[in-house]
Amino acid sequence: MVQSLFLPLFPSFLFPAIDLLYGGIYCFVCQDYIYDKDMEQIAKEEQRKAWKLQGRAFCFLTENLIQLLKQGIGEKYTTWEPTKRELELLRHNPKRRKITTNCTIGLRGLINLGNTCFMNCIVQALTHTPLLRDFFLSDRHKCEMQSNSCLVCEMSQLFQEFYSGHRSPHIPFRLLHLVWTHARHLAGYEQQDAHEFLIAALDVLHRHCKGDTINDNGKKANNPNHCNCIIDQIFTGGLQSDVTCQVCHGVSTTIDPFWDISLDLPGSSTPFWPLSPGGDGSTVNGESHLSGSTTLTDCLRRFTRPEHLGSSAKIKCGGCHSYQESTKQLTMKKLPIVACFHLKRFEHSAKLRRKITTYVSFPLELDMTPFMASSKESRMNGQYQQTVDVLNNDNKYSLFAVVNHQGTLESGHYTSFIRQHKDQWFKCDDAIITKASIKDVLDSEGYLLFYHKQFLEYEAKGLGTG
Repeated sequence: MVQSLFLPLFPSFLFPAIDLLYGGIYCFVCQDYIYDKDMEQIAKEEQRKAWKLQGRAFCFLTENLIQLLKQGIGEKYTTWEPTKRELELLRHNPKRRKITTNCTIGLRGLINLGNTCFMNCIVQALTHTPLLRDFFLSDRHKCEMQSNSCLVCEMSQLFQEFYSGHRSPHIPFRLLHLVWTHARHLAGYEQQDAHEFLIAALDVLHRHCKGDTINDNGKKANNPNHCNCIIDQIFTGGLQSDVTCQVCHGVSTTIDPFWDISLDLPGSSTPFWPLSPGGDGSTVNGESHLSGSTTLTDCLRRFTRPEHLGSSAKIKCGGCHSYQESTKQLTMKKLPIVACFHLKRFEHSAKLRRKITTYVSFPLELDMTPFMASSKESRMNGQYQQTVDVLNNDNKYSLFAVVNHQGTLESGHYTSFIRQHKDQWFKCDDAIITKASIKDVLDSEGYLLFYHKQFLEYEAKGLGTG
């Protein structure tokens, strides 16, 4: 128990003192704390000043959650105090919205502005990303640009629109204009790729979030090579590439950041060797292998298997000091909070352009432990043994959004499934929102799969938005 220090305020016969730790007024006669409105206000103002000087003015719960996860301890944050404007709004709106399991707040359709379904489905996925939602609804963005040109400001407004309780479809014309302004290759009313839009949107948000960048001490980060903005905190992972010399077995390792993982599919021109345990109906990562169907786990195994580069791609070995054949293997060095998997359904080559419609089974819950750089599982020659650590949830994920594409490469339409509450799913088809079953989600073709770290799920829900 922390011992408080008392500083006498008046002559000793009056027996009052101030608690230097919390700023409260203590009476030695009553042997209890007494409340004084003026002193309480002074204490709050001085406390705010002190925390700002220390760079620890955290009023945003998500930021504290991330710090808690990184450091194992919480950071102090100032209590929220309503402004005069907010008090006026509260007085004029006495009804309070309670979040329940059947609540539809946050569900809102988006008007298609002319082949903009690719944008609408990504917006639905982003607005239902828990920590991103908590960031924007906490009004944490500090804009250093003109607000009418800042994509982060527009996203903040978009979150307000989604969680306002309005049911009529929203018209995202400002968002479309800003995307055209900052990602010129997406400008126009032609059909665009949802995956390409996702990466472009994250890139622009990342660049416009620079005013929000902080380091682990809560101070503004000055290192341009290490961004800690909300986009990087949520979406950025580290991909490890190990190139091994076939002569001296020396290993050259590089680690690159990534926002998503693009996975090859059977049926493409890229060779895809069978990795499933067999058509025996066995289940790995919650995925069924019935009828020899391909699973997301199969695609991840292929992605992380050692690949022989061949004689036409020799590298200069630092140990041999000459060009040698080598093998290359990709693994996950650092997992992001949100993992996005891009199933490469659109094939563009010199000989053909087509869509790959191979069905890929994906699970509601995914364990990424076998694909970590630290994993000791053998991936050589297609042999794979998975050990399950039920106590380790750091690498386990829950599905919360799926983007689908119907149609052909030349003409198609994007829709999305989003998870509103646990086991409650909805289909978003531009302006139309309909309830969906888990079977509808898992039976869908799948183009972009969004997973959220499982051990954050309870804390994220605990922030009050369900």
